[in-house]
Amino acid sequence: MAKVLVLYYSSYGHVETLANAVADGARSAGADVDIKRVPETAPLDVAKAAHFKLDQVAPVATIDQLANYDAIIVGCPTRFGRLASQMASFLDQAGGLWMRGALNGKVGGAFTSTAAQHGGQEVTLFSIITNLLHFGMTIVGLPYSHQGMMTLDEIVGGSPYGASTIAGSAGQRQPSAIELAGAQHQGMLIAQTAQKLAAK
Repeated sequence: MAKVLVLYYSSYGHVETLANAVADGARSAGADVDIKRVPETAPLDVAKAAHFKLDQVAPVATIDQLANYDAIIVGCPTRFGRLASQMASFLDQAGGLWMRGALNGKVGGAFTSTAAQHGGQEVTLFSIITNLLHFGMTIVGLPYSHQGMMTLDEIVGGSPYGASTIAGSAGQRQPSAIELAGAQHQGMLIAQTAQKLAAK
């Protein structure tokens, strides 16, 4: 059984919701899944003033835990077309794992959220994936076997590089059924890939 970590940062809960969907998909493939978040780096008074969602139930991850998983799926919102500083700060601490090659050959993936339809989803996914490639990980995205992202009936997130959602400029839009299905599909594919690699 593959061990999968869904590692995320979420200011307002949109990425948290996607993380749960990714985890559901990985579990559907028979994986043992943990959901963890990275530490908040904004001061508490700033986070409260910005109405951050501070009651998230996922435990906070530590860097040394990453080596314990066969697959790590990383999600965070975009910040001006790149990964959020909270996630960047966490991954920047993984130099020791990189030096030891502790993540070489593990499976990785990325998911994200933006305020606008053209707010930098694909660039943010690539900024996450770049980190994972430097760690020596094998990347699994969200292929068009998830047909939902081809729809023209509604605005949806999702790309070949990973699952995503569009939150709206005030965070008023929650992940849609199609976006959640995409996150589940990506989680399932990553778990299946990790299990196939572990079996060799």
